[in-house]
This record gives sequence, C-alpha cells and structure tokens, in this order.
Amino acid sequence: MDITIRHARPDEYEALGDLTAGAYLADGHLSLGADDPYLTVLRDVAGRAAQAQVLVAAADEEPLGCVAFVPSGGPMADIARDDQAEIRMLAVSAAARGRGAGEALVRECLRRARDAGRTGLVLSTQPSMHAAHRLYGRLGFVRTPERDWQPIPDLTLLTYELTF
Repeated sequence: MDITIRHARPDEYEALGDLTAGAYLADGHLSLGADDPYLTVLRDVAGRAAQAQVLVAAADEEPLGCVAFVPSGGPMADIARDDQAEIRMLAVSAAARGRGAGEALVRECLRRARDAGRTGLVLSTQPSMHAAHRLYGRLGFVRTPERDWQPIPDLTLLTYELTF
C-alpha cells in the first residue's frame, strides 16, 4: 500500500478531528471518556492548522492518520526548545493500524525538522500509549524524563527526543 503524506485540507478538518478524537477514545487515553474536555481540543483541527502544520497520511486519498508538526515555537509547542521542532496529537484510525501510517507521519516530521535546521524533534506522550512508545524507540527517540510534565493534575506526560 502506498501511503502519501500531505497537508490537511480544510474540507477534511472535521473528519480528521473525529479520527483523532476517536483514536484517543477507543484506546482509553481520555480519563473522562466521552465527557473529557480534551476532546474539544482533539477535534479542533482548524485551530491546530492555524498554529502548526497538520499532516495527513493517506492511501488513495483516504486519511489514515494525522499529526500536528510544530516547526518552531508558538502556542502549539509544549516542550520544544528554540532550536527544536515538536509533534503533537499523532493519531491513526483503528482500521489503519499496523499499515505504517504512524511511522510515515513521524518520519515526515523528522525530515521537515531537519530541513528546517532544527537540532531535534521532541514530543509528549501518555504513559498508556505503548504502541507509540515502541514506534518512537524504533525510530531512535530516547526518553527524556527530566522534561516530563503535568498539563493537568493526575496526568504526567512522558517526553521523548531525537537529536540530529
């Protein structure tokens, strides 16, 4: 299967928001389930696109997954230093799992970070996101526990970094 990576189109924002929210819900990553206020953030692809690059992994124009790539600073950067890029909200639909969409998205973010002259790519992830942790390790990311942080009480996000 050929996977292409491209920028999200405005006519896809709602579907990509549903894909992202659905992935987080289905995998149990929202402590309050369908009542979790973070769902609003996950569904707000237009808001992400105004502050970052929203990239889509697609096969035959069908979106399989998406990610927000933050090339340098701004409101979407949670942990990136001035010389680093960051990725946020990586999500792959349940039907597309195991097909390489997540890896293709992360590899494209790595390429873009290098092309932008960044010194590395960083990310935050929930402790329960085991498949993502395996992917990051396979691609060469290392844990940076000194940068772990809590966006809300009772949720500590783990951080990873790949330095170029």
